Amino acid sequence: MPAHMILMSAPYMLPYLERFTPVFSHYGCELIVAEVHERLSQKEIMQYAGRFEGAICGDDRFDAEVLEKCSPNLKVISTWGTGIDSIDKIAAERLGIKVFRTPNAFTQPVADSVMGSILAFARQQPWLDKEVKLGRWEKLPGKALDECALGVIGVGDIGRAVLRRAKAFNMALYGNDIVMIPDDFVQEVGVQMVELAELLRLCDFISVNCDLNPTSRHLINRDTLKITNPDAVIINTARGSIINENDLVEALLNNHLAGAALDVFEIEPLPEDSPLKTMAHVMLAPHNSNSSPSAREHVHWNTIKNLLIGLGIPHEDFSALQEAARE
Repeated sequence: MPAHMILMSAPYMLPYLERFTPVFSHYGCELIVAEVHERLSQKEIMQYAGRFEGAICGDDRFDAEVLEKCSPNLKVISTWGTGIDSIDKIAAERLGIKVFRTPNAFTQPVADSVMGSILAFARQQPWLDKEVKLGRWEKLPGKALDECALGVIGVGDIGRAVLRRAKAFNMALYGNDIVMIPDDFVQEVGVQMVELAELLRLCDFISVNCDLNPTSRHLINRDTLKITNPDAVIINTARGSIINENDLVEALLNNHLAGAALDVFEIEPLPEDSPLKTMAHVMLAPHNSNSSPSAREHVHWNTIKNLLIGLGIPHEDFSALQEAARE
């Protein structure tokens, strides 16, 4: 029986393939290992079109043209992680290509990252550290979190986890979402659900936690930034394109915004000439808020399992193989 050819391009799995190769072999899967830097472009995927039946990927650009070129061989795309905004889901459905992800995989580490950014800016820790190391005894003004208001855009799993953490610090809490949030959660944390404009005006910290979709692309832009509290800090751990990066840079340069903590960007890796790299009150991270050994381990295995499901491969012994690989 011919092997199932699998394009492997998930950056977080590639360094550990020796652990997983025996599992793939057990299920008759042969890997085509791509050379990938962060993600594969449309052009890079096209090099493999017609050669693979399944794909394990990160944020690779599977647009309609790519999917059509890879069809009818391609049966399933198993995405490593939670986001599938880089895949044209309508085209995939039309072509009969199954798309899988691991929802709610990184809720806790991402929510922790948001709170870490809030604490860093409120207490000025990175900048105090820098001043002392430069030999300056400069006492920068900080805030207590119970003096601050937090606005969460996108009150899904991660947004709710952020709000629960912020409640423990007695922050004033505001939320915005395009769907109705259950009353029991609203009452649990004491969040006020408001229109986006009101949230932007009222809050000292604004955490972007919504999905990237046609309604949220460039949700934060020149117009919305004009009404944002100029003393506010924007935190983005969701997707870079939810914020118009050029408009954000403009707002920061013109002091229409106090700061930003960004883990995601419109172009990744962040270009060397990005003005964000020279701004004192901007904290940057390399799309790393999902960092958690246990969460990543769970996603590794669930991604493989999703692939097997999508290919219709029986996998009753999967748990046993998983345990053996951990020993």
